[in-house]
Amino acid sequence: MSTPHYNYLIVGAGLFGSVFAHEAHKRGRSVLVIDRRPHIAGNIYTEEIEGIQVHRYGAHIFHTSNKEVWDYIQQFAEFNRYTNSPVARYRDELYNMPFNMNTFHQMWGVITPDEAKAKIEEQIREAGIREPRNLEEQAISLVGRDIYEKLVKGYTEKQWGRQATELPAFIIRRLPVRMTYDNNYFNDKYQGIPVGGYTSMVEAMLDGVEVRLNTDFFDNREKFEQMAEKIVFTGNIDRYFDFCEGELEYRSLRFETEILDTENYQGNAVVNYTEYEVPYTRVIEHKHFEFGCQGGKATPRTVITREYPAVWKRGEEPYYPVNDDRNNELYRRYASLAEKCPNVIFGGRLGKYRYYDMHQVIEDALSCVRSELGTE
Repeated sequence: MSTPHYNYLIVGAGLFGSVFAHEAHKRGRSVLVIDRRPHIAGNIYTEEIEGIQVHRYGAHIFHTSNKEVWDYIQQFAEFNRYTNSPVARYRDELYNMPFNMNTFHQMWGVITPDEAKAKIEEQIREAGIREPRNLEEQAISLVGRDIYEKLVKGYTEKQWGRQATELPAFIIRRLPVRMTYDNNYFNDKYQGIPVGGYTSMVEAMLDGVEVRLNTDFFDNREKFEQMAEKIVFTGNIDRYFDFCEGELEYRSLRFETEILDTENYQGNAVVNYTEYEVPYTRVIEHKHFEFGCQGGKATPRTVITREYPAVWKRGEEPYYPVNDDRNNELYRRYASLAEKCPNVIFGGRLGKYRYYDMHQVIEDALSCVRSELGTE
């Protein structure tokens, strides 16, 4: 067996791997980062098209209430003040998101919070739901049947490829519900998007770190395993163990990006299409992530992306873990195997099989750094 050349081989140049690589390099460790894609930054990768920072793999808005994470991420990029305020389109009707007094007024004509509460409570009583057992019941218990039928059911069933009655209730708990006229999707104290895109932010993280792109760990696994004392693995945990316990489920996505000869296509960064009959779940107009002016210059054209849900199969890009009972139990078996691999660190959405947001990935990465490398 050859002598390891590196302290750490990091498989995946996404957020978890890049944070770990930055911290290890800063502490004087030798690090090699590899990624099978032709670019860094994983699913938060952005590229410039028509002077616009385009989110290649769907909209990514950074948000957190953790000041440590907010302060940490700002050393790599300046963040703008973007506030996530998506609009939902159902046929020819438009509704503000998240569910708030604007939504309730648009849906029922109510004006006061008491009127909205009374309407929702009336619909909940009619449904007779005591303990929500699935996503459908959870949604109706939060916002009533009208909003569920128009704004939740079709969108969610498209996104997950399952009937709402077959999905776990926790998925819809990610949707804030407010009795105020507030279209800010997130409750977090800090929010924004890096000026110049996420890719330049990750480039700053990886400054001075050796990175090899178009390099698949599994194409030459034995060689890579001998190259470092430890591996930080951010890919699919079930694939790492050759699917020995069975295959975990994921949801995938497909993106269609188009340049349009118009300055402003939809007036908002994100518009959700909630009818089941419309095949895509949302349309993203990227220039609005920086208020229509990239780099301070108005752009005469615009770039949109239609986001389609897709059934995941081996070889496709996995985006979301399907955290139902069957998959969670299967993941626990893989996690037990991981505990028996002291020289491998698993991280990120795929390595931990968790529906992490970006701030949660950073929290987990920094916690891993402290455990593995200690504080500076």
